[in-house]
Amino acid sequence: MEPETKAPAQSAKQAAPDCADANEAAHDATPLRVRALEPLEAFLELGGTRKDIALLIVSAVALVLSFFFPQALPFDPAWIAIILCGVPIVLEAIIGLVKSFDIKADVLVSLALIASVIIGEDFAAGEVAVIMQLGGLLEDLTVAKARAGIERLVHLTPRTARVLQTAGGETTEAIIPADDVRKNDVLRVLPGETVPVDGVILQGLTSIDESIMTGEPLPVDKTVGDEVKSGTVNQFGAFEMRAEQVGKDSSLARMIALVQSADAGKAQIVRLADRWATWIVVIALASALGTWLVTGEILRAVTILVVFCPCALVLATPTAIMAAIGNVTKFGVLVREGDALERLASVKRVTFDKTGTLTHGTPEVIAVVPFSPVHRHHEGCCDKEAIEAMDEARLFRIAAAVERLSEHPLGRAVVQGWQKRCESAREGADLQSNPGGNSPEKRAPAPLNLPEAADFSMTPGRGVSALVEGDRILAGNVDFMLENAVAGSLEMDARASSYVEQGCTTILVAKNGRAIGFLALADTLRSTSKETIAAIKSLGIIPVLLTGDHVQAARHISEQIGIEDVRADCLPKDKLAAIEAFEHEGKPVVMVGDGINDAPALKRATVGIAMGAIGSDIAVDAADIALVRDDISSLPHLMALSRRMMTTIKLNMTFSLALNFVAIILAMTGILNPVVGALVHNCGSVIVIINSAFLLSWKKK
Repeated sequence: MEPETKAPAQSAKQAAPDCADANEAAHDATPLRVRALEPLEAFLELGGTRKDIALLIVSAVALVLSFFFPQALPFDPAWIAIILCGVPIVLEAIIGLVKSFDIKADVLVSLALIASVIIGEDFAAGEVAVIMQLGGLLEDLTVAKARAGIERLVHLTPRTARVLQTAGGETTEAIIPADDVRKNDVLRVLPGETVPVDGVILQGLTSIDESIMTGEPLPVDKTVGDEVKSGTVNQFGAFEMRAEQVGKDSSLARMIALVQSADAGKAQIVRLADRWATWIVVIALASALGTWLVTGEILRAVTILVVFCPCALVLATPTAIMAAIGNVTKFGVLVREGDALERLASVKRVTFDKTGTLTHGTPEVIAVVPFSPVHRHHEGCCDKEAIEAMDEARLFRIAAAVERLSEHPLGRAVVQGWQKRCESAREGADLQSNPGGNSPEKRAPAPLNLPEAADFSMTPGRGVSALVEGDRILAGNVDFMLENAVAGSLEMDARASSYVEQGCTTILVAKNGRAIGFLALADTLRSTSKETIAAIKSLGIIPVLLTGDHVQAARHISEQIGIEDVRADCLPKDKLAAIEAFEHEGKPVVMVGDGINDAPALKRATVGIAMGAIGSDIAVDAADIALVRDDISSLPHLMALSRRMMTTIKLNMTFSLALNFVAIILAMTGILNPVVGALVHNCGSVIVIINSAFLLSWKKK
């Protein structure tokens, strides 16, 4: 188990060998005053969220004791809250000021705490500390922890390669680390193995699963002269290849670099409370100092600091975010980044991957087309349409029989399509025998009723052959048909071209050397895709299709669902470039995808949304939001809710600031003391929380 647990870390180090040295150099260049604060930062990070919750509960109990039973302990119980909740706030304020002169809300809170303690208003100090820590805890709970997406990508990097070496007229095979492969080395890749580097096939026929790069689920047939990419998986035949791009230049290494750069280039949202904190601190200090100088009463000055403490302001954002997260959870949406909903409210474009996002991601038989009916004069049949339907069923049955022994995804799709046909036929028979409409009990799948296939053989990248009921049946592409001298191959392929133009994949079928028809397979649209796109457009957001599929398939899908902006044949770097172009134009973008190839774009987009159930773990790790049910129909509600949430946040902040200014005026006149000022803040905080709670039940009209 030890090598397995260490391997990802080692690979990550190989992907960035200079990181450790760079970190050491950066540490040496860090100012002494900053390094002196590192132990304090480490202390504040101890324990995590559970510790913060426990300390907050203890502090709240202490405040209750201080208010109702101040003599319960030898000292004021409020000091427990001051130490447990107040001291961390003061320390964080000091760290921010010393390290980067960063004036946040913590600075004003610290001033209010210290001033309250100096004049003996311990309860007010403890109350402010507890409220501020509650706001900070709510905010922490909405922020996702560090993710391991890049490490998982690195783990996909092939570790070894089979290098062919010729010496003395003999060729030997040596297994070496993939990092040691050099350009122009000749490699052998066996079925089921991952291609170690980019290169060109020298010998062999095969099918390659390129979903890691293109997102398309169907393997691509490869032969001599075709390119293969690192990280893709060899499905069937063994082949030999010449290495072209190795090490950091390989496709998978470049994609890892894309994810890292996309993460670094993503703009971070700054809390609104912290944006306004500098002005709040200046105004509060000026007001307190002016009041002290004019009236000579330190109590009024301290009261101003307490009432100006931005408790409700700090609660305004995290309470609204948590309520919105609770809302979308009911729709199967998991928000993984706390500020994702803030960013989502500003988007102008939503870019979709096609396969597995707008479509189901698996091929299905959508048409069975007989090319030459097998029997024109079937006994008892005189209706031409009935004869054609019978011939279609026979063609489907023959194709399923020969593909039953195939491991190719298209072959499996044909068999599954025949299975569905059998189920439909049985349901029809049940309805006829049970006209009352009572649903039959759940039963085992309907029998396939397929004849046995003998003498089965498979040609990688071409097709399959077998004896079915004494007839030699071939199923594959046009090249396979021509190689076997099938009569009518070109004519049948020409007839199938109309389906190819619509983005379908076709399987040609021949019987005893004669073309008898073809099956068209395609990735089918989700039933909610068209409605979802229309709803997104109604919000003023423009949908864009980014897909690794070819132009015809992309156009066919986009026309069905109403997307005008279509980008086809997109590799990961192309999707990333499109996202960056939109961002540079000032058009924040949502990226919706499901595959590993979508990870860089999901990272770089203003908001990344991954299909949580069928999507890859790496895509989910790279995203800010995951659709747990793989139901894109929740996207319009999610986007509309994010805008509603921002409206709620702005209302909360406007109210809290207005309350603060009214309280300052009352404090200047001596009407409010520190304790009453803190209670006023409590009322303001409660109103903010109630207003945010309305988001829990909000629905898009």
